[in-house]
Amino acid sequence: MSEGRNRRIVLAARPKGLPKSSDFRLEEVPIPTPGYGEVLLKIQYLSLDPYLRGRMDDAPSYETAANAIGDVMEGGTVATVRESRHPDYHPGETVLSYSGWQTSAVEKADGLRKLDPKAAPVSTALGVLGMPGFTAYAGLLTIGQPKPGETVVVAAASGPVGATVGQIAKIKGARAVGIAGGADKCAYVRETLGFDAAVDHRAKDLPAQLAKACPKGIDVYFENVGGHVWDAVLPLLNNFARIPVCGLIAQYNDLPPFPGPDRLPVVMDDVLMKRLTLRGFIQYDFADQRPAFYRDMAQWIREGRVKYREDFVDGLENAPDGLIGLLQGKNFGKLIVRVAGD
Repeated sequence: MSEGRNRRIVLAARPKGLPKSSDFRLEEVPIPTPGYGEVLLKIQYLSLDPYLRGRMDDAPSYETAANAIGDVMEGGTVATVRESRHPDYHPGETVLSYSGWQTSAVEKADGLRKLDPKAAPVSTALGVLGMPGFTAYAGLLTIGQPKPGETVVVAAASGPVGATVGQIAKIKGARAVGIAGGADKCAYVRETLGFDAAVDHRAKDLPAQLAKACPKGIDVYFENVGGHVWDAVLPLLNNFARIPVCGLIAQYNDLPPFPGPDRLPVVMDDVLMKRLTLRGFIQYDFADQRPAFYRDMAQWIREGRVKYREDFVDGLENAPDGLIGLLQGKNFGKLIVRVAGD
């Protein structure tokens, strides 16, 4: 065993609705020694993302088995190599890994990606240059296919996926309308990210405000929220509108039976009559596009055409509260944990 202790957070109980602190448990265990082809990592940054809520239920999520009780909570990480038993990795190098909620981890080297701290802040590998950014890029361009002059609407527009969707839409010549929670987030979406309009999803007259922001209707709706936002969007969808669906965060904590009325007949009638394209996706469906994404996104960031915001939580022990807040919309930008050393 290597010297020192590994601090980790495991799933202690299945949540009933919104997770609570007692659904997690902080443990200390020995740090193992890497075997042949493996490296020992010290975790610097941990990504908190909405999909983690699904992993906590006793059901498959995104075609992947749920976390077992007692398992380390999963998550993307940026880490420093401490020890290596692989010729391509050396102590001091920075890598992207999926080591989860812990301060140290042993990983197979073939599952890592080297990061260049000189090219971009390494934390961006968890956000705009990572899974959220790629979700926006692949979903919008492959399914949404925005055309010049069209209107693209995205919810959670101040978050890492939504913010990137709107900015790519602008790059492609479309009109971008964001839906966000609160005046500060809406101002950020308009003034910093450059969206054409932003609407507060907390407004009592959301449908009317959204209709005013989209006088020609909606050609692409990037769905990552669901709930009452979807209800406001549906009547505004134009014929042949495209709807990439990457998440439904407004519904992740709901428990059956779900509140009525049943709106499926209305939705399906619109799908038929308006000839809508409605497609769910998971970012790894488009894995072959990653080289193009890394190239394009890096260039857009250098040119100032894509901006991003990071929201940091300090200390591994605060990751549970961070995730709970994320599921309530309390974050402002990409939520990342700065993991304290062991």
